[in-house]
Amino acid sequence: MATANKQVICNVLMELAKEDKDIVVLCSDSRGSGSMTPFADALPEQFIEVGIAEQSLVSIAAGLANAGKKPVAVSPASFLSTRSMEQVKVDCAYSHINVKLLGISGGVSYGALGMTHHSTTDIATIGSIPGMRVYFPSDRLQTEKLTRALMADTDPAYIRVGRNAVEDVYKEGKVPFEMDKATVVREGKDIAIIACGEMVWHAKKAAEALAEKGIEAMVIDMYCIKPLDREAVLKAAATGKIITVEEHVAIGGMGSMVAQVTAAEAPCRVVNLTLPDSPVVTGNSKQVFAHYGLDAAGIEKTALEMLK
Repeated sequence: MATANKQVICNVLMELAKEDKDIVVLCSDSRGSGSMTPFADALPEQFIEVGIAEQSLVSIAAGLANAGKKPVAVSPASFLSTRSMEQVKVDCAYSHINVKLLGISGGVSYGALGMTHHSTTDIATIGSIPGMRVYFPSDRLQTEKLTRALMADTDPAYIRVGRNAVEDVYKEGKVPFEMDKATVVREGKDIAIIACGEMVWHAKKAAEALAEKGIEAMVIDMYCIKPLDREAVLKAAATGKIITVEEHVAIGGMGSMVAQVTAAEAPCRVVNLTLPDSPVVTGNSKQVFAHYGLDAAGIEKTALEMLK
């Protein structure tokens, strides 16, 4: 069932917040785009509208955490990961404060609005800050499990989700999940595909198409980008060939992190499928993914070329 991951997060937060009055959601004029309007309506005393002031959003959230609250700061990923970077670094990570940062409408979700609204560098920016964790859940089922796990711990974290509904990668009641451990969506011995976020569904579909050609492709859902699951990378490296797929630029992205692990511990061929080091073409997510070979067809094509 195609569902926006941000809606799932709202539902989980509402459920938890009704029992835990310390849970507070803050928005930067983003309750609508962040699907947090139901939370604000149901629990107005636990909702704070900061307005278009992303730096203040993070600092206020950190202050609330320091007072014992459990804040979730919700803002477009493009602004949260750039405009607020100093506050994330100093007020959250350096102070090791229990703030959960939810970057909504991540990647190229905003489509034709262009580079000002795209968040294609957030793994590099937020991930480079010591003490910050980075998560890109793949579907509604995994998003629910991740949200519950994060709200149960006390460490700062950044979660990025897209704007649109995404297809299910997993099945109801069959969602293998272990915190900070990647999920093997599909086993395979010929080649491995490591993907994160919305790219996991495309990777799974590519593997299904490859299977029809007699090729066994492993698919790994690296929802936990930082800390990266090193053991999962080494498992993928055992195939001898790895494709990484992410809605992010190559520099400082998940693919570069995977390549660092393989270069040091298990040398093999690694091809990174990413967005370019330039403003992306104009179009919706589906069109952009297809243009840069990030959709199932593009991933399948890259795999076939690597296996020649």
